[in-house]
Amino acid sequence: MFDNIRYDIKNIMQKDPAARSAIEVFFLYPSVRALRDYRFAHWLYKHKCFFLARMVSQNSRRATNIEIHPAATIGKGLFIDHGAGVIIGETTIIGDNCTLYQGVTLGGTGKDIGKRHPTLGNNVMVGAGAKILGPFTVGDNAKIAANAVVLSEVPPDATCVGVPGRVVRVKNQRVNDIDQIHIPDPVAQQFAAMQKQIDSLIQELETMKKGEF
Repeated sequence: MFDNIRYDIKNIMQKDPAARSAIEVFFLYPSVRALRDYRFAHWLYKHKCFFLARMVSQNSRRATNIEIHPAATIGKGLFIDHGAGVIIGETTIIGDNCTLYQGVTLGGTGKDIGKRHPTLGNNVMVGAGAKILGPFTVGDNAKIAANAVVLSEVPPDATCVGVPGRVVRVKNQRVNDIDQIHIPDPVAQQFAAMQKQIDSLIQELETMKKGEF
């Protein structure tokens, strides 16, 4: 546990240009407090001290505004930048050297049983306000854009954006490139279909008139 804490502090010092010293990071960063409490709560949880584990995690939540379920599995080097509003669910698995920004939710959809929360590979970055919901995998080195809502698997080295989340880059190559100019207009298409029906009715009326006279 102490080796992980030392690694976490070193990782934050490398990633955060605002970090001035290891002492500042250890005592003042909510990410370090939350992870320190999580690792103790996780130890308690594995030793079946479930009530104590939840008590530690809930006290940590009140102090840091970061909620990590003690049953979650988190690798070394997780950096929760700013941290406010971050939620990590019970069956979440997070690999090494990942970064989460404020407002991130690693949650469930309420439809799954057992494994309900996502699995993040190594070196994954999740932007502010993003929601990753469900028991699927986000591959190594993937990037989730701010405020994205991800509901399905993200391959390694991919960039995922939007609501619902869609992969727009893999290994720095664009995918699903959308022509923003020639996108079909569903309203215009509906009007065109209605106009076609009107023209057909007019033609039928004209035919009926000719038959009567």
